[in-house]
Amino acid sequence: MPLIKLYFTPALLLLVLTCPLWQISQSVPLMGMQDSCVLYARTLLQNITDVLNQKTLFSGIDCTKQNMELYKKTSTPSACAPQGSACSEITTSGFDQSSCLKNIREDLRYYDEFLAAQPVGTLLFSLRELMKNCFGIFPASDSTLREAAANIGTSFDQRLHLCKVLKGFQVRAITINRVIAYMTSDEYTK
Repeated sequence: MPLIKLYFTPALLLLVLTCPLWQISQSVPLMGMQDSCVLYARTLLQNITDVLNQKTLFSGIDCTKQNMELYKKTSTPSACAPQGSACSEITTSGFDQSSCLKNIREDLRYYDEFLAAQPVGTLLFSLRELMKNCFGIFPASDSTLREAAANIGTSFDQRLHLCKVLKGFQVRAITINRVIAYMTSDEYTK
């Protein structure tokens, strides 16, 4: 009898983990945000950092010493502050998920449009994966990308502007990472 139990338990575990119904139940969003979104957001942040460190793209520009340009038409940091947070000297009474997600979606759309015309293929891909899989945003078609990329300039000023916008996007991506981690955490689901 003990031998049967030893073999039965791993077999049952294997069955549960490979069952199609189990896999479907794992993909159901947790309070509107999937655990896989944490990975998409981390990948996006890593790709932004990688692009900022490209020596060939920013030849003659020290991006670390440049100011950042933030997209100011959203209020993502304040809209996404966790309950009880005292950031920016404003204490939040509650987390407004709807407002937060609306602001993040607008940020992502802005950066998608801006980056569509830039030589940042992997970064744009990871941004679009996050948009599509976690926020239900379907960006412009690839033909639009090709047309925009054909019109890109590579002047010093254009590369400097790209550097500054990417630095702002990096900061915003940190906020997005924190929000997604918070929304998928046990603390948020209580």
